[in-house]
Parts: sequence; C-alpha cells; structure tokens
Amino acid sequence: MADTHLDIGAVVIDSEDPERLAAFWSELLGRPVAARTGPYVWLERGDGPVLGFQRADTPKTGKNRVHLDITSPDPAAERRRIESLGGRWLPRYTEEGGFLVMADPEGNEFCVIPRGTIDLDDEGRAGYLGERRAPPPPA
Repeated sequence: MADTHLDIGAVVIDSEDPERLAAFWSELLGRPVAARTGPYVWLERGDGPVLGFQRADTPKTGKNRVHLDITSPDPAAERRRIESLGGRWLPRYTEEGGFLVMADPEGNEFCVIPRGTIDLDDEGRAGYLGERRAPPPPA
C-alpha cells in the first residue's frame, strides 16, 4: 500500500513586500534567505517547515486565522528583540489570554511562548508572563 502520510512542507505568508518580511523573519529565527523564485522568498528550513513569503497585491486585514508559535527561553526578553527588528507587541492578547502576541512589520500575528509545557487554565488562558500581567516595557 502506498504511503499516504502527509507532512507540512512549508508555511507561506502573503506579503506586500516579501523581501522586507523575509529579512525580519530571517533575523528573528536565525534562518538565512535560501532562495528567491518569482514572487517568493524562502528561508532555510531549519528545524521545522520551510518558511516562505509570497507577494500579494492586497494588505493584511483583520486577525490571522492561522498563526505561528515561536518558542523562547525568555519570552519577555524576546519581545524587546522583536520590537527592535520592527515588530510590535499586541497587549490586548496578553490582557485577555495571558499570551505574548506580537505582530511582524506587516501585522501578521504570532505568539512567543516559553519552551516546554505551558499551563493553561480552564478557559485556555496562559500564565507564563506572571499572573497574566503584561511583560515589562522595553528598556
């Protein structure tokens, strides 16, 4: 019988400026740009799926229906680094759900979570930022 197992080979993010967005994510993840093909810019694979950026004619609107979770040993410190790269913190999600949610330069949301297990309450809220409080502001 043929192998019908499926794998996620790539995550592709629509972008008005794929070069700019690839540069942000390349620096954030420590994955260099590996290729450019037509409207696509691809990062090196690393430990997960390939991450690509595809030119789109329209800007992002509304909340993402799918988002990335990136792990860090220190999410609060990572927030400062993300902001220095051109990302921004979305405090509403920290206040509502206890997660550190950031946006890349084009507004695509992603979570920064601690490595390992995250404790969630019965409502699905996290507490890894310390009693569901916002991380400290950048120094």
